[in-house]
Amino acid sequence: MRFLSAKSVPAGAGSPGRGDGEGCDVTLRSLLKALDSLGELKQLDRIVGPLQKAVRAVPLGPYRAVLQGRPIGHPLHPVLVQVPIGSWSSAAVLDLLPGGGRPARLLVGLGVVSAVPAAWAGWVDWAEQPERQLRTGVVHAAANGAAIALYAGSWAVRGRGRPVLGRLLGFAGLTVAGVGGMIGGHLAFRQAVGSNKTEPVDHLVEPGWHSVGRAAEFSQGQAARRMLGDVALLVVKEPDGFHVLVDRCSHMAGPLSEGKIADGCVACPWHGSVFRLADGENVGGPATAPQPVFETRLTEDGVLEVRLPEAV
Repeated sequence: MRFLSAKSVPAGAGSPGRGDGEGCDVTLRSLLKALDSLGELKQLDRIVGPLQKAVRAVPLGPYRAVLQGRPIGHPLHPVLVQVPIGSWSSAAVLDLLPGGGRPARLLVGLGVVSAVPAAWAGWVDWAEQPERQLRTGVVHAAANGAAIALYAGSWAVRGRGRPVLGRLLGFAGLTVAGVGGMIGGHLAFRQAVGSNKTEPVDHLVEPGWHSVGRAAEFSQGQAARRMLGDVALLVVKEPDGFHVLVDRCSHMAGPLSEGKIADGCVACPWHGSVFRLADGENVGGPATAPQPVFETRLTEDGVLEVRLPEAV
């Protein structure tokens, strides 16, 4: 594979604001700036606070974990939104073809109905985010809510024999849903909502065994924090030996070493995700990914050493 050095790249190549695409680049940068600014709109906090409390208070029981996506290992919301978006996109295609009126209405209705569980999954995820993501997320939800309302109106007027207005409302709904989807993509990739915050760890830790301190330094049943290069570790000494996990929670990078240790588990102090010390498995809270677990051993002179088997 051939890599280009900085000297081998032609002047101006890939530079923003140069060449024929300057106008397009300025527009895209303005769009990105607008999307970033959503997270700084503190005026939204008066809406965000009550909404967050309301969503957290809904008695979903075990279904909350299902909506969060814990059984599948990642958020459920991106999976569920495929049905309404696919239905509405297909309806838009049929609206452009002769004889597609009735099937298009069925697809519009399917999209509206399937948007309900998708929205619930999104709200459950949203309620466990930091303030910047909460602000951006509420705008994302508002756009999606407007799209659902437009499509519900489209379905209704089509049934009353007004196909032209139904098509117009459908195309408007698809446009608004596209805006909501763009904001959702910004949430997922720019603001890292739903991503596993521990995924890079195996690239940050060197292979092999590493010393993290003498065994006598650790108190039984108490969480301790140690650094292994740039990676923070949670160290817990228990009667059966030592448990060492990555200290930053996979959900939103909360410090597990500041959390409660009980019943062989640690609870994140930020959003309440619970991980088993023995294997890092997430057994409670909004986290959908487990914590990386280090192997441990004691040297003859009582030094605790750790190793990450997946380190590359």
